[in-house]
Amino acid sequence: MNKIEQLAEIINNSNYVVAFTGAGASTDSGLTDFRGKTGLYTQRSYMGYEPEEILSHDFFFNHRDVFDKYLEEKLSINNIKPNEGHKALAELEKMGKIKAVITQNIDDLHQAAGSKKVLELHGTLKKWYCLDCGKSETASFICECGGTVRPDITLYGEMLDEAIVSEAVKEIEKADTLIIVGTSLTVYPAAFYINYFKGKNLVIINETETPRDSIASLVIRERFADVMKGVMKILKNKK
Repeated sequence: MNKIEQLAEIINNSNYVVAFTGAGASTDSGLTDFRGKTGLYTQRSYMGYEPEEILSHDFFFNHRDVFDKYLEEKLSINNIKPNEGHKALAELEKMGKIKAVITQNIDDLHQAAGSKKVLELHGTLKKWYCLDCGKSETASFICECGGTVRPDITLYGEMLDEAIVSEAVKEIEKADTLIIVGTSLTVYPAAFYINYFKGKNLVIINETETPRDSIASLVIRERFADVMKGVMKILKNKK
């Protein structure tokens, strides 16, 4: 039995599957990941600034022009579509297998694929809001009140949404299978939440090694979209 067949078997025999996704889940949609071999964080300087500095709370308010330019050039989600991996998770939710998708991503691709229960740990670029009047839109806009408009994402130096974190932890605790996708598991506090998993099957789908590989039930170092396309083909044949 190959690894894709093993994953299909695990999902088929599970009652409560939770997916935990990172930037690598969206590379097949055309987005660049952060810590991969050619990720955004390997490109250390942008207009003289480090990526982590640009994506920080203080930088947003002090260098708004550079922040906006970086988002447009490096993190734009315009015309980006869900890949086979996103679609598979949505389909598995409809089949009653996936109970929740917890994501570090800010690209809205899980929702675009049809997933209903999505917990966005770092927010979304699909929502921008005015800090002064509260008006919100699905893209950047100039507010009539003249207030500062920002994306609804968690920047460095900001706290994660406690309600979403609490719900994510509860979902991980309830899972009998946790599928981790496209993340280096080095970003804290998000990576720490994996410690709450006490279920049977820890599955890691990532093209590079992670600190949790040694304790995983199954490690697949292939592209997420390819893996899930194969899994869905097997599961549909089981019907």
